[in-house]
Amino acid sequence: MIQGKNIRLRMVREGDLEEILNLKNNLTERGEYGHVSLSSEHNFKKKFMDTGLWDDNAGVLLIMDKNDKLVGEIAYFKGVFYMAGYEVGYQLYRKEDRGKGYMTEALTIFSAYLFALKPIERLEICVSKGNIPSRKVAEKCGFKFEGIKRNAVFNSGSYDDLELLSLLRGECPTFSEVWDRG
Repeated sequence: MIQGKNIRLRMVREGDLEEILNLKNNLTERGEYGHVSLSSEHNFKKKFMDTGLWDDNAGVLLIMDKNDKLVGEIAYFKGVFYMAGYEVGYQLYRKEDRGKGYMTEALTIFSAYLFALKPIERLEICVSKGNIPSRKVAEKCGFKFEGIKRNAVFNSGSYDDLELLSLLRGECPTFSEVWDRG
C-alpha cells in the first residue's frame, strides 16, 4: 500500500472484484468522455486470477479515500510495444468524487512510483480532446502536451481525437518526495 495525504493506492484484492466490476460497468457515472464498453465478469476475474491485475507490463492500483472508500483506479500499460515507457490511465468511479483532488494526488504518487520501480524515461497519457478536467489533472502533475492523435478512438458511434501528454523522469518528483510514510 502507498500512502498519500488524502488517498491510498493499493493492490486489487479478490474481495474487491464484485464492487470494481459494478462500478466499472455503471455507465451513468462515467461522464461524457467515458467509453461505453462494458467489462465481462468472466474475463475480468480470469485476468485477476492469472495476474492479480499486476505484472511486468501492466498493472492496476485502487484509489482509496481517507475513510477507505474505493473511489477509482489508476493503471499503467504498454501503449505501443516499441516505446521505452508506459501509458497511464485513470478513472474515478463516481461523479460525487470528482473535483476533490483525488486523481491529482494519485497520478503524482503513481508516476513517481513507476519511475522508482521501472527503468523507463517517460510516461504518456492520452486524453479525449475536450476532456478539460482530465487534461488539467495531467498538467498539474507535470505532464506536457505533445500533440493530437486524430480519430484515434471509436466511442459512442464516432471517432474522437486524443490529446497526447508526457512526463519525463527528470520532470517528476521522486517517490520519496511524494510518498507519505505516515
